[in-house]
Formats: sequence, C-alpha cells, structure tokens
Amino acid sequence: MTADRIQTATRPGAAHIRKAREQYPKMRERDLARSLDITEAELVASFVGHGTRRIEPRFEDLFSGLQKVGPVMALTRNESAVHEKIGPFEKFINGKRAALMLGEQIDTRMFPANWTYGFAVEKSDGKDVRHSLQFFDAHGDAVQKIHARPDTDKYAWGQLVEQLTLPDQQPDALPKVTPAPVFTRKMPTVLAEMQLRDRWQAMTDPHQFHGLLKDLELDRLSAFELAGESWAWPLDKGSIPALLRLAASEHIPIMCFVGNRGCIQIHSGKIETVMEKGPWINIMDPTFHLHLRTDHIHDVWAVRKPADVGHVTSIEAYDSDGQQIIQFFGVRGEGNAERSDWRGLAENLPKLDRAITLGAAE
Repeated sequence: MTADRIQTATRPGAAHIRKAREQYPKMRERDLARSLDITEAELVASFVGHGTRRIEPRFEDLFSGLQKVGPVMALTRNESAVHEKIGPFEKFINGKRAALMLGEQIDTRMFPANWTYGFAVEKSDGKDVRHSLQFFDAHGDAVQKIHARPDTDKYAWGQLVEQLTLPDQQPDALPKVTPAPVFTRKMPTVLAEMQLRDRWQAMTDPHQFHGLLKDLELDRLSAFELAGESWAWPLDKGSIPALLRLAASEHIPIMCFVGNRGCIQIHSGKIETVMEKGPWINIMDPTFHLHLRTDHIHDVWAVRKPADVGHVTSIEAYDSDGQQIIQFFGVRGEGNAERSDWRGLAENLPKLDRAITLGAAE
C-alpha cells in the first residue's frame, strides 16, 4: 500500500484512524496520515487511551528528565530529510525564544513556541513494546520524536512520562490543528540589492546572516542570487551525494543540519557508511542515521560567510518551493580557521552550468 488517498466520506474520526492503522500496520505514520488526509498529530492522538497519553512539552521538566534516562534516539525531520542521533541528552540551556541541547551526540536548537502537542506512545512490536515521546507543532507536523533504546533507563523514562502527563486523557478527541502557512519566496527590493553585499561582507559571525535576511526582507535563495559568486554559487544537484561519499572516503568531519519549524538537529563528526536505495541516500553509522530524498532537491548552493577567523563554507540544498532541506559545514572550533580539507571538498563540488540552465547553449 502506498500513500495514495484512502477514501473517506468525511474527515475521519479517531476510531476510523485506528481501523486504518490495523489495516495497514506496516505503513509509516507520516504516509498513513497523508493517505487519510489528516496530520500526523491527529493520527497519534487517535490512540490516546489505547497505549498513548497526552503529555505537556514543558521544556524545563522534559529535558531535565531526559538527562536521566540515558541513551535514546532523537529524530528530527522535514519533508525531505530524516536526521537521527543515538546517545544521551547532556547539557540543556533553556530560553523563551530558543533553547539548546548540547552534547557529543545529541545537539539541537529548539523553538519552544512551536512545540504545541506532546504524546507518550507505547506501541507493540511482536513481543516487545516500543516507547517514544512525540512532539508536534500547531499544524500537526512533527518537530521531534524521542525513542527509547534497549539500554534506556525505563524507570526514569516512566517517571518522566508521569511528570508530564496531562489531566485530560479523553479518548477519541483529536487536536484542532491549523493549516500551515504556505512558504513563498521574498523577492528583493532595490534597496536590498544595494545593501546586501556590503552587509554580507561586514559580517563577523555566520549567525549574523539571519538578522541580515530579516532586515532586508529576503529569503535565503534570493540572498544567494544577489551576493555574487565570491560569496555564493549554485552547484549541480548531484553535489550532495558526492559530498557525502567524499566526506566518508576522505574521513573529513562534517556538520549536518536538518530542521523544521520547531527543531534543528545537528551531527558533528566523521561519517562512514553511505548507502543509496531508490531516491534515498542514507548514512547508517552507529550513532548517526540520515535519510535524504535526493529527488526532492531542486537547488544546491555553496555559500561563504565571514567568521571570527576568515570565512566558513556551507553546502545547502533546497526544495522546489525554496525551503531548506539540509545544510552542511565543516567541523570547526570557535577561534580556529576552517579546515582546509572541508574547504577543498566544498569548493571542488561540480558547479551548475548556468549557461545550459538558462538555455543559452541552444
């Protein structure tokens, strides 16, 4: 069964959703939700009272509790990429607008305003029961899922679930999700074109780029197009698989960012096992898994930004709407220059032949 629409006369209720789950037990939750024309949050909520509990995503309690459970698998995804890290939650830094989880394995940037719904899920898998905490935004899209592992402290996990469980556990009540805003590119104004290159060159930290975009009312791709090829240049779509294979074969440590509205998850370090299956390219290492839909990649850019020492180089992939799918940097400590092996890899990826793209060769 693929993710084709399962015909229903009206928007399905919780009992109908559970029945569909029984009929298609192996279908991925995201695909089943799409086939029913519902969100993933509604799918998970339909099982409240059937192995699932509503929990409150209170960051201070959630992440201090996760620091006690030992190794887990943290999963952050968007429409085109799935990023999985295995290890313990370590240092948590809370904040109203943004929070951080810093650790050797699990490294995230989280935006609390977009963590709207939470569920503690128990799911039978043969003789075993799989435990997870799943969090969704107001639009019903997953922001992060945390899966227990065989060596997770199940007692500490259970205590955390009890601490976060909400009083309202009414079954068959689905969340009132709202449609997600449609992403649209922000076309540059004449003023933005005039200011962009000066502002870009004046940066002293790559993180200042977000403020630059906000001030000039630009999306990332528009900024790249205006920056000039000394700062940004388009690459062939095959550059992302090439990057992963080269980084693995040359043992070049990379940073890999995958994010959504509520969470950005980061891998830092070397990668080893790169595999392709259909449209997916996958990394399958002991503590890092990546699953990337290469057929969703529409634009790839190499981007330079000034840093505290010289500049840093990123490789960024975007879908056909102009939304970022995935971003890569070389591993670099603050106060250090960018690694020459990463820079060499990034600068030698195949550039996009703009003449052919524009039809000039015809």
